[in-house]
Amino acid sequence: MHVVTRAVLLVAFVCCACSLEAVEPGIASGAAGLAWVRPERLQLLLIAVSLLALMAWFAFTARRHTDSFIRRIPGLEEFDHAVGRAAEQGRPVLFIPGILEMSDIQTVAGVNLLGHVANRSAALGIPLLAPMARPFAMSVAQETVRRAYVEQGRGELFQPEHVRYLTSDQFGYAAGAVGVMTRSLPGACFYLGSFSAESMLLAETGNAVGAVQIAGTADVAQIPFFVVACDYTLIGEELFAASAYLTRRPEEVGALKGMDACKLVIALLIVCGAILATLRPWPAVGGTWPVRTLDGAVEWLLTSEKGGPER
Repeated sequence: MHVVTRAVLLVAFVCCACSLEAVEPGIASGAAGLAWVRPERLQLLLIAVSLLALMAWFAFTARRHTDSFIRRIPGLEEFDHAVGRAAEQGRPVLFIPGILEMSDIQTVAGVNLLGHVANRSAALGIPLLAPMARPFAMSVAQETVRRAYVEQGRGELFQPEHVRYLTSDQFGYAAGAVGVMTRSLPGACFYLGSFSAESMLLAETGNAVGAVQIAGTADVAQIPFFVVACDYTLIGEELFAASAYLTRRPEEVGALKGMDACKLVIALLIVCGAILATLRPWPAVGGTWPVRTLDGAVEWLLTSEKGGPER
């Protein structure tokens, strides 16, 4: 039930964020400056609660139905095979979870996948190299890799210098990571996170050393480079779905399906709204209840805050 509890707490937080208004600091106590409920924000509250309730329902049902279907993603299917090939060749594995801080959601997703790759590397007894571009991300990655090796009973194989900080400078980091790759000759390279212009440098170097390469990013401008230079590429939200795909944890699978359901509902509303807006000029359609409903919904969602307290 902890999934439902967390969902309820999240809904409560959104309710407070959308509906409550703090006291204006410049208004004296006792003055009519306390506006706890703002009716013009209720539409945001309703939308947030509806979407969160949908996600919570999927997360709850996923715990009872563990055979939830997730479409096959070739790049994720090759995670274990890539690490296995590196082990057969007696070469290390290299993992780069992007170049941004832990505050970036892509870095969080990359470090999460780092734990899976570290578990597999530890089980096969090969080293995992993770040159990092941010100090705090390095600390999180070090602990993730160390815990994976300890859980596999290979704690003696973990070496902190394998997960080290290089530099926060973009191309300085690219040069350092390329140097690590050319000296260690990894058998498998994983680039999963947020990347910029250094993506092609890393991918071409990995290709030159003969490594199996799996990349994934939500940065649209870098996806073509990874597609050209890597063996497998996770495109966009496949990166965020990777953890649920690999671990099959019920709460992660449920959250994934809940987010897909929310996106489907939003897409259907957009399509229906576009159709009704297109048919509005027709006399036979203009005065019907779907169009009137659309007009009322749009007016309600776009309610201004003119009646609220001055900011």
